[in-house]
Amino acid sequence: MSMERARAALARCSLEDRIIEFDVSSATVALAAQALGCEEARIAKTLSFSLGDGAILVVAAGDARIDNGKFKARFGMKAHMLAHDDVERLIGHAVGGVCPFGVSDGVPVYLDESLRRFDVVYPAAGTDASAVRLSTDELWQASGAEDWVDVCK
Repeated sequence: MSMERARAALARCSLEDRIIEFDVSSATVALAAQALGCEEARIAKTLSFSLGDGAILVVAAGDARIDNGKFKARFGMKAHMLAHDDVERLIGHAVGGVCPFGVSDGVPVYLDESLRRFDVVYPAAGTDASAVRLSTDELWQASGAEDWVDVCK
């Protein structure tokens, strides 16, 4: 179901033909980079954080790490990753396939500045064996992101 949700969201921007499905896992940055044959930094990882009773997503470059001070300054709270068991229920995608496309209503998406150094990035497409090739402008459009943020080291 996650792939269908991601595919439908990408189709609204005529980007569904960019989805790549693998015969191997792409559930981590390292596995996705290996499956694609690219550097880990180009993997656009989607990180799920608690926000009260809900969640927010931050999409960052594969080599970026959350800077707790910057995160707190931007969102007014400490960065707490969602518990594994809460991710699919709150986001709409399971761990390993979390992406910024076709997420549950009310889940805001933010893109981290760490992505802007690349012309092409590869976020997941709803499963732990998929990716989608996008420019950062296409990622912005397809994700419906709220804003660009600077919350990584």
